[in-house]
Amino acid sequence: MKGKILVMGALGQIGSELTAYLRQVYGREKVMASDLRVPPKNNDAPDLFIPHDCTKAGETEKIITEHNIKTIYNLPAILSAKAEESHKKAFEVNLVGLFQTLEIARKYNCKIFTPSSIGVFGWNSPKNKTPQDCIMRPMTIYGVTKLAGELLGDYYSAAFKVDSRGIRYPGIVSYKTLPGGGTTDFAVDIFHQAIKKGKYTSYLHPNTTLDLMYMPDALRATHELMQADKKNLTAPNAYNVAAISTDIVRLGAAIRNHIPHFKIDYQIDPKRQAIADSWPNSIADKAAQKDWGWKAKFSLEEMVSDMLYHLKIKS
Repeated sequence: MKGKILVMGALGQIGSELTAYLRQVYGREKVMASDLRVPPKNNDAPDLFIPHDCTKAGETEKIITEHNIKTIYNLPAILSAKAEESHKKAFEVNLVGLFQTLEIARKYNCKIFTPSSIGVFGWNSPKNKTPQDCIMRPMTIYGVTKLAGELLGDYYSAAFKVDSRGIRYPGIVSYKTLPGGGTTDFAVDIFHQAIKKGKYTSYLHPNTTLDLMYMPDALRATHELMQADKKNLTAPNAYNVAAISTDIVRLGAAIRNHIPHFKIDYQIDPKRQAIADSWPNSIADKAAQKDWGWKAKFSLEEMVSDMLYHLKIKS
């Protein structure tokens, strides 16, 4: 692999684990990390971390040139629920930051990955087995910025031959990192509360069905897409990927197989419920399967078992 890798937003939910994953694949010294936040004191590679505001193009360009970066993972983002509290900040981080990074990728011939989301879909999109291409009218600033980001990636690919790629992540579930302000945060918090309290108060209706993915599958999907032959990619900046479609009742039942006394009650948050209702129940990912061989490995039951095993060890 030519040059080094830069993981921007490396202290976020995906970034923290993707950085470690890439260092295992390519070697510690090949992967630089950057974030606006300060890394924890137990950071195992402080010499490879750079404080960085993704909205400041000068800072990004300095990192690219000084460290011979040839691959960028552009992960900084304000997630769906948090973005509704600060739409201007979400626009600046999610879209202006991406635009500036794409410009730098164009200038220095860098390959770039930018995550998208099921948040790009809206009320008019098909709810079940949502296809790769359909009507997309997102109702959140998060969804708007992510959809615009996909189009920006397509534009830079077509106009300037930038190798830009992206995945529409569903809700990501991980035992290593806490929720980060997304509508699907319930799918992480429910495990912590099950172990600590034996109960969970849901902010979504019991029959709200959403797509989820276990972090090991998300990391593998990201790496596999970036390794795929560019000539085979028909939707490089906007691939649907699917893994687990479930509601809170089924998720709770899977947890109850391990913690029999676990209970769920409900205190609905109208804002997050409205966001969830606008998203798909399930995703069709035939393009990813065909173009680069994508297939999820973790089922709902396997994810639940692995999550509880690791969280019990940590607690």
